[in-house]
Amino acid sequence: MVVFLLALSAACCLGLGFVLQQHAAQRAPRADLLRWRLLLDLVRMPEWLLGTGFMVSGLILSALALNQGEVSLVEPLLATNLLFAMALSRVLTRQSLGRSGWAGVLLLGLGVTAFILAGRPTGGGAPAGELRHWLVVGTVVGLTLLLVSMARRLPLFEEATLLALAAGLLYGLQDALTRTTTLRLDHDGLDAVLGSWQPYAVVAAGVVGLLLVQSAFEVAPLRMSLPALTAAQPITGIVCAVGFLGDRLRVTPGALAWQAAGLVAVVVGVVVIGRHPAMPGSGRTVAASADSDGPEDGPHDGPHDGTRDAPHDGTHDAPHDGTHDGTHDAPDGGADSAGSR
Repeated sequence: MVVFLLALSAACCLGLGFVLQQHAAQRAPRADLLRWRLLLDLVRMPEWLLGTGFMVSGLILSALALNQGEVSLVEPLLATNLLFAMALSRVLTRQSLGRSGWAGVLLLGLGVTAFILAGRPTGGGAPAGELRHWLVVGTVVGLTLLLVSMARRLPLFEEATLLALAAGLLYGLQDALTRTTTLRLDHDGLDAVLGSWQPYAVVAAGVVGLLLVQSAFEVAPLRMSLPALTAAQPITGIVCAVGFLGDRLRVTPGALAWQAAGLVAVVVGVVVIGRHPAMPGSGRTVAASADSDGPEDGPHDGPHDGTRDAPHDGTHDAPHDGTHDGTHDAPDGGADSAGSR
């Protein structure tokens, strides 16, 4: 029961922190994307600092949960952070949950329950050697670099999703390495922990993941990034836990089928909730995102237009600047209207 309470408390703090961080990060200069200067700019924003305080609290609570329970048990519970993000977003946007929102909540809750009951995660398996540790870590890091490289070639909205996915991989790895570090601290003491590489990898994964997720928050609405982040983190954490921590899951055909169904339900629920109109979608007016499902709001869903150019390039913003070339002097503004669209 303690593990459940710690994990759900951590999910609450993380969900609230993500919403506040994204609400602040979307106001950061576009030139800071994927640069360390982005974090320096964000620390000047009180709202971002408040969100970071919630996130750090969530990380501490999740570390306590991981110290007392298996990664494969804690990770699905942490995925419920999206429910708490939805709760705060509803306050910001004043948008009702609706059928799709309740469907996402139900899928997420049932998926977590099905995975835990079917898998019955337990520890006690022999931890893998250093070689398997490095193999799993290298795989996750390689996939992260691949996703970031692919993201840089995509429009901003798609880039945000891949950056958040990459951050989710690192956060899942961080959770597994946190479990390794706490186990070593309990059995071998602080000196052994400081002499190992895992705690430093935890810090590195956390810092790089923070840069990736804040960059994702900067360039697109929360619903383009948080679902990918929330879905990738538990799956990666579970794979890492089974890969080198010795976590065990039931492997009977029926149990595997229910575990797979539970994970699919979690992912689908995360996506449904993350794309709900209540999730913030505009940096200039959060309430406007509530109407993003309307046919006329698609091109304006968020502060950016999905390209790497600023939403307005200045070429059509000042039709009456005092210089007339004869091409925009129609009394009804038709030429300007056509150009601005």
